[in-house]
Amino acid sequence: MPRFPTGLSAVTLATLFASGLAAAANFCVAVDGNDVNPGTKERPFASLARAQNAAIPGDTIYIRGGTYAMRENQISQKTHNTASLFNLDKNGTEGKPIRYFAFPGERPVFDCSAVKPANLRVSAFRVTGSWVHIKGLEVTGVQVTILGHTQSICFENYGSHNVFERLSMHDGQAIGFYMTRGAYNLILNCDAYWNYDFTSENGKGGNTDGFGCHPANDGEGNVFRGCRAWFNSDDGYDCINAHAPVTFEHCWAFCNGYSTAFKVLGDGNGFKAGGYGATPSPSLPSPIPRHRVIGCLAVRNHNSGFYANHHPGGIDWIHNTAFRNGNNFNFLCRTADNGDDQPGYGHKIVNNLSYQGNHDVIHLNEPACERSGNTFDRPRRITDADFLGVDEAELTAPRQPNGDLPEIRFLHLSPQSALRGTGTPVDPNGKGGSPDPGAFPS
Repeated sequence: MPRFPTGLSAVTLATLFASGLAAAANFCVAVDGNDVNPGTKERPFASLARAQNAAIPGDTIYIRGGTYAMRENQISQKTHNTASLFNLDKNGTEGKPIRYFAFPGERPVFDCSAVKPANLRVSAFRVTGSWVHIKGLEVTGVQVTILGHTQSICFENYGSHNVFERLSMHDGQAIGFYMTRGAYNLILNCDAYWNYDFTSENGKGGNTDGFGCHPANDGEGNVFRGCRAWFNSDDGYDCINAHAPVTFEHCWAFCNGYSTAFKVLGDGNGFKAGGYGATPSPSLPSPIPRHRVIGCLAVRNHNSGFYANHHPGGIDWIHNTAFRNGNNFNFLCRTADNGDDQPGYGHKIVNNLSYQGNHDVIHLNEPACERSGNTFDRPRRITDADFLGVDEAELTAPRQPNGDLPEIRFLHLSPQSALRGTGTPVDPNGKGGSPDPGAFPS
């Protein structure tokens, strides 16, 4: 007999069998659960720690809807500088991940606003296990208690081959998602918004990004796809000091670097793709990773929409759209020894669209880059009439039922636009004709 708790509905059972999960065990966690229970739908566990202890590779832990009001006595682990509420350290295996899923049709919310351990960073979910899949959870109110340079985190990853899907991280002082270790992880259809650290460093909010990815040199294969970041007090997406390539696909960043009242706060870049600060050249990775930003959208970020951030090498910027940012595209690089700033070189800049920024492009060494199909290669007059819509409110529309980004008209080219078909074929054989520039090619 399969390890399968009773009490799930016939519809849910049918779905589980169809998806191949019925051969594994399934456990439930609920706000009104008890850890002496067997973890069924009728008698759920109270804690993820108890559920994790029961699970083996291939099992699914369903988290029932409701608000989980977290308390300091629920901190599962303290290191020298961090208090972690949940420590997910158990590994699944290839083809048999351990799944932490919102119960179908329900939304579990972890409210961390009362967790304020003195002089410690807060990490709501610390994931050190590999082959883990987390889906449908919401984290809010993560706090900062340290007055100096610091950070707190909603979801922190150190494992590999993990999937973080349909997570919502908002209304706190913490980075939404953060990674410094791990390879081949997928961050899929997640939202990080309204996060502002008003406690540390005089409340400037300069270390609260929506998403941060800073892997070690063995951390290849990490992908962000279909994510949104808005009104985070620092950057939308940041991969400074990354020692392995990071890919951003079809992600949106808007209104970062501002409070919700548009008070200027931290750096405020949409996509900060690269750079190593003042790191001396012997400590730079070799080779310098080449990040990829593909099909992404940056709107009304305080500083730059797309920013190379002094990277000592090139980055791929393909089919992106920038609108109303301080600078729409900032390609600033540094010399190979990281000694001096240089206009951007080595970039692949193809089929990008820029509209209504203070500057379309800054800090670009045009002959030293591969460039084609961009609206700023052969400047032409662009107006609102080139688009189906320019209403920024569409950006926060609800996601589609499957978690994908909402269907919008915003900055999609109208059928009559002269920009239609002015991109460069990405297919090296030229098949499919000339595409539209920007993040929404037809």
